[in-house]
Amino acid sequence: MLDTHLEKNLIVNSKELEYKGFFRSEEIFRIINKALEEKGYVKREKKSEELVTPAGKMLQLELRPYKIKSNYITLMIKIRVTLDNVTETLKEVEGKKQKYESGDVLIIFDAWSLTDYQSRWGMKPIVYFLKGVFNKFVYGLKFEKSTISELGGDTAYIYAQLKKLFKSYQDKKEETVSEEEVKSKVIEEMKNEEIN
Repeated sequence: MLDTHLEKNLIVNSKELEYKGFFRSEEIFRIINKALEEKGYVKREKKSEELVTPAGKMLQLELRPYKIKSNYITLMIKIRVTLDNVTETLKEVEGKKQKYESGDVLIIFDAWSLTDYQSRWGMKPIVYFLKGVFNKFVYGLKFEKSTISELGGDTAYIYAQLKKLFKSYQDKKEETVSEEEVKSKVIEEMKNEEIN
């Protein structure tokens, strides 16, 4: 089924998730894999590249997990992960030094509904054309509509899980200190040094 498709419908087009800061790449990939397993997708890796530059590592990964809904319909999510300017750093979180990576993360989602009606409708062009017109403009089949909404929901679920992970990293950031607080601390330290 994955080799030949007569019709590819793009359901989600280039939905981007960007993050800059501290992260753990193994947690990102663990969240993606866990979400795909929960939704019943078969994992498939299309491309993986790693490049070391003076600014840091760059990792590009393209995943194409799929879920077969019937003999005629397959759902596929294309996930492109780019980690750029990645450097390893130690960061103190809750009083403990932990190893993190720092850099830019860009994750792009595309979701496709792949149909193959060759066996079902035959290769007669007029039948295939009428089926397409009927399905899009007159009355869409409930099964096809439900699979399309399921695909959008699955993509949104993975997106939300990753966004929640990135938000948890932001919550772990040190609290920002205002300029006035810094000035008052410096003045206190200067007074303490004068006394000693």
